[in-house]
Amino acid sequence: MKKVEAKPEEDELRPEYDLSQLKGRVRGKYVERYREGTNLVLLEPDVAAVFPDAKAVNEALRRLMKVAGTQTPPQS
Repeated sequence: MKKVEAKPEEDELRPEYDLSQLKGRVRGKYVERYREGTNLVLLEPDVAAVFPDAKAVNEALRRLMKVAGTQTPPQS
């Protein structure tokens, strides 16, 4: 039995597209909505090693706020 070599699929993409021809595009259309709903913080590797998930980080920060005398907002 002979092996049948698979043909490489032809790439339908052009090497370069003229983006000015795209209609209805708006740069940064959703940037405000994204900023309102996103609050990401990058932890340093040594800190991230101590906290396995977001729940652990939040719990530690709430305890710190309590020790510091800051009121915690109601949890939902």
